[in-house]
Amino acid sequence: MDRNTYLHVQTLWDYMHMDMKPEPSDLIVGFGCYNEEIALRAAQLYHQGYAPKLLFTGGLGRNTKQMWTETEADRFARIAVSAGVPEEAILIENQSSNTAENILFTKRMLAGQPIRQIIGIHKPFMERRLHAAMGVYWPELRCIVTSPQLSIEEYIRLSTMQGLGEKRVIEILVGDFQRIDAYAKRGYQIPQQIPDAVWDSFHALVSQGYTSDLVE
Repeated sequence: MDRNTYLHVQTLWDYMHMDMKPEPSDLIVGFGCYNEEIALRAAQLYHQGYAPKLLFTGGLGRNTKQMWTETEADRFARIAVSAGVPEEAILIENQSSNTAENILFTKRMLAGQPIRQIIGIHKPFMERRLHAAMGVYWPELRCIVTSPQLSIEEYIRLSTMQGLGEKRVIEILVGDFQRIDAYAKRGYQIPQQIPDAVWDSFHALVSQGYTSDLVE
């Protein structure tokens, strides 16, 4: 991408991060998508002692159903085991197909268990959306949001290796940003304040043609 496009992408990327610090919690939840680094981040935090168990949530969503036959949760669990997490420390929810279902199906699965705080792991530019969705679908639970610790350059490089090109990654980022506002208006997420400069970068990227993942 050219320098101007990069600066707009970086603006959205920075806004969509929450930059929350992990704390000891009851459970680490890895939210499914195409980014396998989520599973490795979950394994890393498990080995660092932040929680005694992992849960991976995700069937096949709008991106992975075009890429895989194995569910996101099962794939992530397999990666975590290969990173040294014991199988008995992993729970799997593999029926959900979007973020709301990820949360609701996980909540149902954990009903009756003394879970008060989790670490939720998603793509770097899904941190704010996850935080906002948790505020609607599981407001009584404290969720510390984190993601694989990657720069935008590293993220694009790894995503390309996993089957997505640079343009597609930017389209997904632009679409996920738009959903912060659109889904709050529909009641799917709690509202987030969005600075004018961030909106300017969004509109600039849309004008450049990064539109295939936008919602109506």
